[in-house]
Amino acid sequence: MQRNRTTGRRWTGAVVAATGLVALVLAPGSASAAPSTADEAAQLVEEAGRQLTAVDEQVHQAELTVAAQQQAAAEADQAAAVAEATLQQFEPAIRAIAQSGYTGTTRSRVAAFLGSDSADDLVAQMTMLDLIADHTDGVLTEVAVAQAAADQARATADAAAAEAAAALTTLQEQQAQVQAQVDAYEADFARLTAAEQTRVTAALAGPVLDAPSAAVAAAAAPGPAAATAVQTALGQIGDPYVWGASGPDGFDCSGLTQYAYAAAGISLPHSSKAQSTMGTPVSRSELLPGDIVYFYSPVSHVGIYIGDGKMVHARTFGQPVAVTSVDQAGYRGAVRVA
Repeated sequence: MQRNRTTGRRWTGAVVAATGLVALVLAPGSASAAPSTADEAAQLVEEAGRQLTAVDEQVHQAELTVAAQQQAAAEADQAAAVAEATLQQFEPAIRAIAQSGYTGTTRSRVAAFLGSDSADDLVAQMTMLDLIADHTDGVLTEVAVAQAAADQARATADAAAAEAAAALTTLQEQQAQVQAQVDAYEADFARLTAAEQTRVTAALAGPVLDAPSAAVAAAAAPGPAAATAVQTALGQIGDPYVWGASGPDGFDCSGLTQYAYAAAGISLPHSSKAQSTMGTPVSRSELLPGDIVYFYSPVSHVGIYIGDGKMVHARTFGQPVAVTSVDQAGYRGAVRVA
């Protein structure tokens, strides 16, 4: 059920992964007085939009953490299976030892002494008994080591699986909480006038500029992959901003860049922060079409540079994928991934 929130209600989010588990806290802050003017209402919606962008990125980071934990659990389970298979290889040797009636060196030596026909025969039997005892003891030692390894590997795998399952449950709860905040934000945004909505989206996403020809922008890219990403991103202009989406009909910021580069055969994580650490850093003066530009500290927004000081991006609720200036508040840097 959707929560009723006013624009005067504030909320924050944080991801903590120190113990390997994701712990996103979404909670309303202290309630402020309801806006007394339309201008104040617009300001509060704008502030909520900025906060929502940060929380959006935190959830994406949590998703990456859960994916890593699931991968670790799968690898631990595979390691446990290998250890258990190694232990099973000793089963024939253990069965043979049991069937031989091995009961220890002392008793076997007595039997050899009583059953020997000569001194030479006794020496031969004693030597054979020593070899058998050494082999048996060695096998039993190896079995003990393999058993301990298998037990430890299985315990590690079970713990990793439990941790991944707990993190996934937490993430799903976080996603539901954020969706409630999205619903509240969109309801507040819808109550603004058209002029106020334009002001809010311009403040959050920058002014909407004319898009260049996709062919012209792609031609200036440093390579075919970047050219494909530019053309793909420009082809999404007009598609709605959808929180957590990576296409084909709706996008958030890192979802758009991920989608554009996937078309070029390059896999990017669905996280603006993670994307900002990939490839080669590029200065503002060296930007070329296809470079990923990122914003704010910590990073919580990305777009694709298309030349002439412009970028295409999916910025905020109520604003579809559009072209705007790369030179706006919060610019932090760029990377070239192709």
